Amino acid sequence: MPIHTQRHDAVTVLTIDRTHRRNALDLETLEELHAAVVAAVGSGARVLVLTGAEGHFCAGADLKELEDVSFTERLAQVLRHLAAVPITTIAAISGSCMGLGMQLAVACDLRVVDGDARFAVPVARLGLMVDKWTLDRVARCWGEGAARHMVLTAAVLDGDDAWRLGFAQVRGDLDAAVELATATARLAPLTQAGSKAGMLAGPGPDPDYEAAFARAWASDDLAEGQRAFGERRSPSFVGR
Repeated sequence: MPIHTQRHDAVTVLTIDRTHRRNALDLETLEELHAAVVAAVGSGARVLVLTGAEGHFCAGADLKELEDVSFTERLAQVLRHLAAVPITTIAAISGSCMGLGMQLAVACDLRVVDGDARFAVPVARLGLMVDKWTLDRVARCWGEGAARHMVLTAAVLDGDDAWRLGFAQVRGDLDAAVELATATARLAPLTQAGSKAGMLAGPGPDPDYEAAFARAWASDDLAEGQRAFGERRSPSFVGR
């Protein structure tokens, strides 16, 4: 099985394991990854950590898959689903994070980056294109200048660049990512889910965000947070 799932209380870690291809994804692995994400959310995980086995996050798409446009169409669906799940997602990145790997990384909410990480969107070397959603996410996560640098010149950036340009929120390895995830899982899930909905929404009023806003303000978790603050203790949030 190329996707391994580990549960650490409220944190689920998904590991891509196609080390013979530096964890590049084919269609079968993409479908397994999607199924693992769906299962993690369905089982009540509050934070999802995505990583790769044996020193590489994901070196891209298995090139034979790029011969068929149906792969890119399915990839777009999987990426949008990952970006929209109502829990916090963290990419724990080391080694190669290129092409499809970059797409997975920008679909996540947060990124923990090891010092040996390398990043690229090498479409200009292959004569293909990524979709507008990916271009928008890369520009939002890296800044437009760095995004143009990678996409137009096939530049390879490193872990220091990721930290300097704000792509990485934490410097460290998988253990650092799990530590961040564990701390995040203790926070209010309705607030996290609603805030994600708001950041995904376009400009102007958004009914989904407004509903999430109202739900959070009417929740038992808000009452618990207020009680815990007054009692000078850590709150225990349940997501309702």
